[in-house]
Amino acid sequence: MAIQKGDFIKLNYTGKFEDGRIFDTTDEDLAKKEDIFNPRGLYGGDVVIVGAGHTIEGLDEDLEGKEVGYSGTVVIPPEKAFGPSNPKLIETISITKLKDRNVRPGLAVEVDGRRGIVTRVIGRRVTVDFNSPLAGKTVTYDYTIEKVLETDIEKIQGLLALYTGLRDLEVETADGVAKIYIPTGLTFNQRWLMAKNRVASELIKYAGFKEVQFIEKVTAEPEAEVPAEPEAETKAEAETKAEAEPETEPEPEVETGGSSESEA
Repeated sequence: MAIQKGDFIKLNYTGKFEDGRIFDTTDEDLAKKEDIFNPRGLYGGDVVIVGAGHTIEGLDEDLEGKEVGYSGTVVIPPEKAFGPSNPKLIETISITKLKDRNVRPGLAVEVDGRRGIVTRVIGRRVTVDFNSPLAGKTVTYDYTIEKVLETDIEKIQGLLALYTGLRDLEVETADGVAKIYIPTGLTFNQRWLMAKNRVASELIKYAGFKEVQFIEKVTAEPEAEVPAEPEAETKAEAETKAEAEPETEPEPEVETGGSSESEA
């Protein structure tokens, strides 16, 4: 049966720039080989809901109509990948704002908590691009659709792994109600606090539940380690953050800040 919007699927992929450099992958061995391995990342395939914005638009669109087991490649322009480069995030600042004064084009720097790349140095002034390293780039994804998730438990656990980085959280389902048991440490995790309403709404919308309950569970047994806050956001997490926070204008004339460079 062809993949359609609303399907929960397991997806393996590798994202590349036009020059062939790999910036994201679900293959752990390849990530290590390419020196982009993230010890806090999950490998072996992501669970995504087709059409829910869990991956970039161009890849999401390409999934529809394919069959389970399909392997292929899609080339995605910036407007359907990670967006165009924003000229407002390219700023010229004084070299005194940088910790390292031995600056040169291509150097990664941090200014007031924002990460950027030096693009030009003129005297004591430095131009820094605070756009995501993926902005404005045409990218290619090689991907394989591994399976369509059929059971409610698979769907819930897959969605939780996507948003929390934790696999196999305890869940129960009965009479249209999903019960998700949350380790105590996760209740203080900013990533989870921002995502939990999104998880509930997507389970109701796409998995057909009428109610989702989050139950904090405290046991005498040691809890599974809760991942540290991520260095970068997936598209799904970025959209969750955008919904939770009002949009603000960037500050004038100074300072701003990808999976690693990704996220499908």
